[in-house]
Amino acid sequence: MLSRYFGESTARRLLEVLKIEKLYPTQEAAINSGLLDGESIVLAAPTASGKTLVAILAAFRHLVSGGKVLYLAPLRALAAEKYQEFREVFNPLGYKVALSTGDYDSSDPELGKYDVVVTTNEKADSLLRHKAPWFNSISLVVADEIHVVGLERRGAVLEMLLTRIRSSLPHVQLLGLSATIRNLEEVASWPGAKPVKVDWRPVRLREGVYYDGAIYFHDGGVREIEPKEGPLVDLVLDTLEEGGQALVFSPTRRAAVSDARRISAAARRFLSERERRLLAAAAAEILRGHSDKVSEELANLVRNGVAFHHAGLSSTSRSVVEQLFRERVLKAVVATPTLSAGVNLPAKRVIITDYRRYNVELGYHERISVMEYKQMAGRAGRPKYDVEGEAVLIARTAREVDFLIKEYITAPPERIFSQLGSEQVLRSQVLSLIATEDAVKSEKALKNVIAKTLFSAQFGPLAAEAAVERVTGWLLGTGFLERHGSEVRATAVGKRVAELYIDPMTAHLGLEFFRKPFGSSTLSYLFLLASTPDMSTVSVRKENLGLLDEVLQSRGSELLSPPEDEVEYELYLSQLKTALLLEDWINEVREEVLVERYDVGPGDIYSLTQTAEWIAYSLSQVAEVAGFPEHSARLSVLSKRIKHGVKEELLELVSLRGIGRARARSLFNHGFRSLYDLVAASEQDLARVPGIGPTLAKAIKAQLQGLREEAEGGPEAAEERSGQFQLDEYLYLR
Repeated sequence: MLSRYFGESTARRLLEVLKIEKLYPTQEAAINSGLLDGESIVLAAPTASGKTLVAILAAFRHLVSGGKVLYLAPLRALAAEKYQEFREVFNPLGYKVALSTGDYDSSDPELGKYDVVVTTNEKADSLLRHKAPWFNSISLVVADEIHVVGLERRGAVLEMLLTRIRSSLPHVQLLGLSATIRNLEEVASWPGAKPVKVDWRPVRLREGVYYDGAIYFHDGGVREIEPKEGPLVDLVLDTLEEGGQALVFSPTRRAAVSDARRISAAARRFLSERERRLLAAAAAEILRGHSDKVSEELANLVRNGVAFHHAGLSSTSRSVVEQLFRERVLKAVVATPTLSAGVNLPAKRVIITDYRRYNVELGYHERISVMEYKQMAGRAGRPKYDVEGEAVLIARTAREVDFLIKEYITAPPERIFSQLGSEQVLRSQVLSLIATEDAVKSEKALKNVIAKTLFSAQFGPLAAEAAVERVTGWLLGTGFLERHGSEVRATAVGKRVAELYIDPMTAHLGLEFFRKPFGSSTLSYLFLLASTPDMSTVSVRKENLGLLDEVLQSRGSELLSPPEDEVEYELYLSQLKTALLLEDWINEVREEVLVERYDVGPGDIYSLTQTAEWIAYSLSQVAEVAGFPEHSARLSVLSKRIKHGVKEELLELVSLRGIGRARARSLFNHGFRSLYDLVAASEQDLARVPGIGPTLAKAIKAQLQGLREEAEGGPEAAEERSGQFQLDEYLYLR
């Protein structure tokens, strides 16, 4: 089949690289639907049925013809996984693959050198806004997990991205991939694609409900399990006794940790001596550089062959857990549902402990969607290891058995609906269209683009036009847009906001802050960052209320006045707690202390500081364009402090590669307080500083070689240069 498109020798070479002998029904269905003839399709096929290979075949077809491929993923972790898969296939064939997921203020022109670019939806949207010069050379766009168009906020990004690509580059072939889409024809027709549905799986999936010592499968089968240590542990033990692995989904982080503890004691006896040694080494790796309670708990469980997995873990810990599970060394992983939409970790048995989840914002438990259940259940069954996989829900009563079978196992997933009608997401997209699209200079032209969206197709053009009018009015009123006769143009500030990839409301809050007639403290700026819609916040617990009240009493003048509304006040406290965490971070409070004090994980700290750094940088840019130089300068410095987690006195030192907050403080405390102090020092002097050593000392001196000439200009020149802190021309700070 492939030789028709690639020739006999090329097709044989491709199959050798892929290490396959024949195609799955999924790939055959896609090819028969015109995939390799340039037909745009949206493919709905179960997890592990070979959708990635469909994307590889389509990509290869374009590459051999001199085309360029853009692969879109909803999450960074998934993008990284696909990047590795594509590299393994295309590098041996002579094609270059790039991964790009960061820095939303760049057109990344160097990506033009690559044949395949793997990125997130948001990064691709940012590249489009910056008019990346290589974008017009794209011939294939692959939208992985295309069903995310139905998710709030993030779905609208993908919807507008695909709408704009199809509008400006009509020749581009689109390949949408998903495990589950109920209204497949409707979703496919919006971008002009052909719907293709495949039900085949390489590993049979059996779905059932466990209650009182038995799994009741939807096909009528029953599996007896002797009750010993409770439903969850019994299900895991039954899996391990048959040589399988268990993937458990628990509704919250605390539940995931608690469930992992319960499983660990029973799972340890299934470990071989070799596995125990590997797990001990992995536990040491998790603890390397992390001494917080989250990492210590995880390391202890890993030694017993069990792990928990959630966004609060450091990236190192998550990678270790995922690799150990793929290599079948870990016997069970307990994850929060976010993993179901992330990396690929198939297991013999998937266990879903609860169909409810606590909604922090609403303050009550809500049912998970059928779509979410199907995503989790789809992880059951390991190709090459299992003949069949099992997805099991746990029921608490006999009546709940029938309920779970009816409402989840045999129920179809929810229809996908556009989320573009939300003003919060639409205002960013409208501003972007006007600021970056040459053809969109009037409300009529703007409405013509929106008319091509899924939102317009589902809710009608009148609803789409009304939403656009509301958002355009707000953008005009806040000064991001302005009228010039019949034209609507972005102001200088509006254009910069669109480029920076922040919510216009974030910029609006910043501008209101800049216009205040009084000075601002560091906490004031941090509270501003935490108050923006682009920033996630840390939840407040009862034990935090005393500290927060004390801060309000002693430092309330640095903050906005608390709202009277009870719900808004809870959000206010959450923002204050987040600002205090960031303040401790930039004052060099140790990570393990932050984990304990704010009830977060290392991964949370990383995520919060990354986001806060970007918002601070973006607002510094907005302040510069809007004519607030003092705020611009202070936010620029704050952005760098947040990035590195240091006091301002260490910013020069942490600008060096290999020097983090701990090493910078060690150097500072030993008298090396500027780059020029380091230039003047010998390698031997630096090597004696705790945490540095000979290898790093040599690397530091190599980086500083370019500063040597100016340092030789005399101590006064060096002092002046250090005081001004204008080091960007020597070393990157961002």
